[in-house]
Amino acid sequence: MAWPDPGKMIFTKAIVRTPCRNIINGLTTTNLGPPDYEKVINQHQQYIKALEKCDLEVLVLDADEDYPDSTFVEDTALLTPYCAVIANPGAFSRKGEIIKIERVLRDYFTNIERINEPGSLDAGDILKVENHYYIGLSERTNKEGTDQLVNILMSYGSTCSTLSLEKALHLKSGVAFLGNDNLVATGEFVSKSEFQDFVILRIDADEECAANCVLVNDNVLIPMGFPNTKKSIESAGYQVIEVDVSEFRKLDGGLSCLSLRF
Repeated sequence: MAWPDPGKMIFTKAIVRTPCRNIINGLTTTNLGPPDYEKVINQHQQYIKALEKCDLEVLVLDADEDYPDSTFVEDTALLTPYCAVIANPGAFSRKGEIIKIERVLRDYFTNIERINEPGSLDAGDILKVENHYYIGLSERTNKEGTDQLVNILMSYGSTCSTLSLEKALHLKSGVAFLGNDNLVATGEFVSKSEFQDFVILRIDADEECAANCVLVNDNVLIPMGFPNTKKSIESAGYQVIEVDVSEFRKLDGGLSCLSLRF
């Protein structure tokens, strides 16, 4: 596994799962209506191409009709330079997803850790900044889960801090680290004391979905259709790749949710 420096986000591989037809029954807090399955598949294929454009080898897992939200693989595990941590999703309907993802990760990671009941943790609540991990306390990630994760990460020499979410579903719904002390943030995260030492690229409310962007090696993947965000990130010196994930937003999903990168 090529991840030589724990402080740098250098990726060579990504794992994605093909959306299942049952995705129309996925969890959502939006009122955007059900996703169109054909559009979902097309957008997912374009997402894979974007990852490949960033020089990643992409492992595409088969669709899993037993789990409507299973295409959002990020929530099932946290991948670090030292170990893979199998999460314990906060939504009961998603807990079975971790069984299959652990089988896949055993081909790539020697050290496998896990979050156990009564702890719950969605990995979408974890933001890696160099060798420090910010962990969001949310509706899906509880204190028992964060305490377990802190103990795991500290045992491998990483540092951690926790922060409470007020409105966002996941921490990475509203904040992303782009390296060079640059942090994309929107909503409640703009004023969080934990982030005030960063250069904050503020995303206004009308483009808040674009805060879920992803630094992949020398590129920043952003959702399509947010020109102000695109301009802001490009002005900060980054090369931007736009990807349409509009159908996934109907299920509270975004760019980071759709892959495990390592």
